[in-house]
Amino acid sequence: MFAPEFLHRAESLVALYETRGWTLVLAESCTGGLLAGLITEIPGASKVLERGYVTYSNRAKEEDLGVAASLLDRFGAVSPEVARAMAEGALAHSAATIALAVTGIAGPDGGSAEKPIGLVHFGCGRAGAIQLVEKRYGNPGRSAVRLAAVATALDLLLSAP
Repeated sequence: MFAPEFLHRAESLVALYETRGWTLVLAESCTGGLLAGLITEIPGASKVLERGYVTYSNRAKEEDLGVAASLLDRFGAVSPEVARAMAEGALAHSAATIALAVTGIAGPDGGSAEKPIGLVHFGCGRAGAIQLVEKRYGNPGRSAVRLAAVATALDLLLSAP
């Protein structure tokens, strides 16, 4: 289902987190659960993946993760502020030690001059120490943006402190 390089990196992630005794919670928007799907391809993933949320709509971000409607109204779902709130909310609603949140615009529409297609925001880390990352992948197509976001998420998770 996934390319071998993705599977190898996910296998490394599961092994690393198991060795360190870390657990993971995911809050995915534009990736729609692809990251959780990739990680669960790895035997033993249940030892590290505590849970995952696919919060594609603003309502889901509010209800499932506790993202404030005022943040969504002020900054929009695709923003560093919402990525941080998603990660913090995922940690607050789980027993995980590390969170990864991803929110972006995969296309083919929905972009603007300020927030173009291919803009993706990530929040990754522990409670009180969420690292924010912005990526602009351009407009290579919806699937390519989503897979690029999964690759970036793996990078962030593999380098988490």
